[in-house]
Amino acid sequence: MENTMYPTGDKAGAPLTQLKSDFGNGARHVKDAATGEIKNLIADVEDLVARVADVKDPDLIRVRNKVTAALVSARDSVVNGTEAMRQQARQVAGTADDYVRASPWQALGVAALVGAAFGYLAGRRQ
Repeated sequence: MENTMYPTGDKAGAPLTQLKSDFGNGARHVKDAATGEIKNLIADVEDLVARVADVKDPDLIRVRNKVTAALVSARDSVVNGTEAMRQQARQVAGTADDYVRASPWQALGVAALVGAAFGYLAGRRQ
């Protein structure tokens, strides 16, 4: 009887592949939400700076220049930070995958311990 659930034939690796995929999707969702919020904030601050562009007060000009420089820096940080976060998430997922493949029983023991700890903590809250 052929198992169509894991077409690659790697029955033991399929849950790990699914876990890695789920982890990547979750990290991508968090990144997209955070990036969207930061982009909205940057757009709002740019709008505010544009509205006060006509004011000639020297103090306001100095503050406006600082805010503009901070916006450029923030925009660059968002671009660089999301890429760094993506690479770090891939590295963590790869390391976890390697560890589980090399030491499946230890990984199972750690997972059981973490599950028991969460269950204990959840039971205490009630």
